[in-house]
Amino acid sequence: MPTSTGYEIAEGPSYDWDGRRRGSVPFSVLQHCIAGEGRLNYERHHWRIRPGETMLVVIPHPHRYWVDEGGRWEFFWIAMTGREALRLHQAILGAVGPVFRLKPATIDHLAQCCLALGDVALETPGRASALAYTATMALYDDVLGPHDTQRGRPAHRPTERVVAHIRRNLGRDLDVQALADLAGLSRAHFTRVFTASEGSSPAEFVLLERMRLAARLLTSGTLSVKAISTHCGFEDPNYFAKVFRRTYGISPSQFRSTGMYSAPRGAA
Repeated sequence: MPTSTGYEIAEGPSYDWDGRRRGSVPFSVLQHCIAGEGRLNYERHHWRIRPGETMLVVIPHPHRYWVDEGGRWEFFWIAMTGREALRLHQAILGAVGPVFRLKPATIDHLAQCCLALGDVALETPGRASALAYTATMALYDDVLGPHDTQRGRPAHRPTERVVAHIRRNLGRDLDVQALADLAGLSRAHFTRVFTASEGSSPAEFVLLERMRLAARLLTSGTLSVKAISTHCGFEDPNYFAKVFRRTYGISPSQFRSTGMYSAPRGAA
């Protein structure tokens, strides 16, 4: 059921909402930025919400969104309550966080729902709930619905940007907290989302990707085992050899001499 909806141009610090001070009844706010800029603090991370971006928050929750002094934020919003809407909104937040970009068709659909909900002639509980539900499902299908697939996995997974970063930087420090910061999520939340999406924890995923890279380098190049160790993010070649043996069942040197390559143990 929608609780409020509309279009607004907010200016200056008079527009300031604290998610802990809006009562105890749960509801959500879906807000799409048309022009200007809003600010959001959410789980220790900060967003600038710019044109074309959509914000989703659930209340009560320790977040704050506002407009800076001298700033301007033009947007439309739909606030909703109800168990099913909140469940779907929580799923979206768990997958991609509170700020994201939607397809133009989805934005148009949400705008139409917002306009229809503001029409006095349609202000009946059943009709209003139906419109709010179609808005929620359009949002859900865009963010979490089926996408083009490759090897049976979504091409646009919520963690895709982090996965790409990991694969480009296997020789560097890939601390889980730094990866969580890249995703814009708390460490605990990021670990849950990543594990659900990729089938292994962030640390396990990094290790398996390093082992895959090591195997490719051992069978396709002339780098020494020590150089490959460094290239794959291991400062200690002995530790690298130990992890490699645990993963593949033989030492790096034996692996190279056999020319063998198979998926690491525990890989998907």
